[in-house]
Amino acid sequence: MLAVRWYLRYALSYRDIEELLAERGLLVDHVTVHRWVQRFTPLLIDAARPCRRISGDRWFVDETYAKVSGRWVYLYRAVDQFGQVIDVLASEHRDLAAARRFFTRALSHGRRPVEVTTDQAASYPRVLDELLPAARHVDARRANNRVESDHSQLKARLRPMRGLKRLRSAQTVSSGHAFVQNIRRGHYELGVDADPHLRVSAAFTELALAI
Repeated sequence: MLAVRWYLRYALSYRDIEELLAERGLLVDHVTVHRWVQRFTPLLIDAARPCRRISGDRWFVDETYAKVSGRWVYLYRAVDQFGQVIDVLASEHRDLAAARRFFTRALSHGRRPVEVTTDQAASYPRVLDELLPAARHVDARRANNRVESDHSQLKARLRPMRGLKRLRSAQTVSSGHAFVQNIRRGHYELGVDADPHLRVSAAFTELALAI
């Protein structure tokens, strides 16, 4: 749990985690750390799902990029008006099918938004008409600054990785980063009695018992 938490929380490489663990007398290969992150991150997210607070009703949706095996892929992301990351989807394509898949996933988390702000990609109006016909769609220029500025934190986390090998890894890491970000921002009923600086640590301790 310590290795996974460090990796998702800080801009560290797998080799950095290997070295930090060695300083604590724990000899673990960086490949093992990678396997831990891929294995336990989805389990932690699933275990924490009942503790997640209801999202807001105004969503800001946009795509950013990550490099996977030398190629750029898209990361669809949505945040609400309170800064909660609703969901993340890694996709090789930026098209109607990817947008539909993203919104279908995001809507499975609970509240349906009354307003959705996106960029001016042609796929969004079609998907919103299909899945959220009652929601107001905003695509004015600069209206999506909230999620665009939020991308910078994910990009800062991805930078030390120097590219990912598989789309699945991009999905796991970006979802795990969003998960930790949401804990830090108080969007889970986890670690609520802990000092804010220790909230993520306390949350992972609680979740370790659940998985």
